[in-house]
Amino acid sequence: MPLLVRTWNVFHGNAVPPERRGFLEEMVRLVTADDPDVVCLQEVPVWALRHLEDWSGMAALGAVAARPRLWSAELGRLITEVDHGVFRSAMTGQANAILLARALRARDERTLVVSRGGERRVCQAIRIADVGLIGNVHVTGGVVADEQFLRAGAFVDALAEPAEPVILAGDANIRPGRGDTYGELQEWGFSQPLDGSIDQILVRGAPSTPPESWPEERRCVGDRLLSDHAPVELRVG
Repeated sequence: MPLLVRTWNVFHGNAVPPERRGFLEEMVRLVTADDPDVVCLQEVPVWALRHLEDWSGMAALGAVAARPRLWSAELGRLITEVDHGVFRSAMTGQANAILLARALRARDERTLVVSRGGERRVCQAIRIADVGLIGNVHVTGGVVADEQFLRAGAFVDALAEPAEPVILAGDANIRPGRGDTYGELQEWGFSQPLDGSIDQILVRGAPSTPPESWPEERRCVGDRLLSDHAPVELRVG
């Protein structure tokens, strides 16, 4: 049966425009409400990692990219809750997370730091029994995006076993047609990216549907738009 795979940069739980309070729990519940198989998240506050399983009903594996500045995730949360629109990620740090349906079994979790300066960025990778290798990356925007994205692609490529399906998802911070990485990954056998988007799911070694981005109304709660990114999804297998 095909697997439903999603990726979403949750913007530290902020709405658009940012408000005094955050909406991270609402975001996690929304993106998992229809029982997807795999959800890759970026810009997750470090304090929230321990809550993801309760909010989603899925298994959660986190990888901390930037630690909280005060070395306390909980203190960072308390300060940020004074006004999310002002503090955003300044105190909470940030992480990647992969959510898995309970029927899936993960092993061989690895993490690579893809940044070489500035804000710390990571690519998180796990192997799922009878599915393949999944990478979840968030790279820095600007001139370094292409090299960080390529580093993530090379990381999952090196980890993959012969003929093993590979899924690389996340916030690439660079659109198709810019830089060299998308072309390089296609030469390695990865699928076509979502045109015009910095959020991507690329697949190699397994059939997949074209990636699709959620329309704005699907990520709204009432008249509130959640995150400055849209979830992207496709089906694999």
